[in-house]
Amino acid sequence: MLKDKLANYTLILASGSPRRQQFFKDLDLNFEIRLKEIEEVYPPELQAEAITNYLAELKASAFEGELKENEILITSDTIVWYNNKALGKPKNEEDAFAILQSLSNATHEVITSVCFKTKAKTDTIFEVTKVTFNALSDQVIHYYLDHYKPYDKAGAYGIQEWIGFVGVAKIEGSYTNVMGMPTDKVFNYLNNLDN
Repeated sequence: MLKDKLANYTLILASGSPRRQQFFKDLDLNFEIRLKEIEEVYPPELQAEAITNYLAELKASAFEGELKENEILITSDTIVWYNNKALGKPKNEEDAFAILQSLSNATHEVITSVCFKTKAKTDTIFEVTKVTFNALSDQVIHYYLDHYKPYDKAGAYGIQEWIGFVGVAKIEGSYTNVMGMPTDKVFNYLNNLDN
């Protein structure tokens, strides 16, 4: 459906994330992957979605001047927002353990921004999902870290993995957003491109 509508465009996903790449396949889109190394640093005064908006746009700005007509570049960034603090990817096992311990028996927000850049314009959308964890015992956290090694994930967990089945009590909002991309919003944006 969307593939036909976008036949005149080339979609470029600038993400090394296997989950985001799979989402694009699952949305039945033709796309190519182009990656650039970006130092993901943001001004310290930024809060919540201002952080993810900034980083998604920063990733897109690396392609400035390179896009051809009818190319749509898509970049994305996800954080876990808890206690007025952004939790990114853990540095190591110790850090991952501390992050999951802090999220135990509490509600946090997962915020993802998606930036769409063409030669002519840049648009950024974002989604916020609330996730509530049950109390996680040290044993549960260690088991998860040992078996799933979630060190490439913001907030040190993947909701689609074991921890999501046993640890998540409630979710309010987009499920795919927690996995790294609000696919419904991406679909709607692309579907309304020429409207």
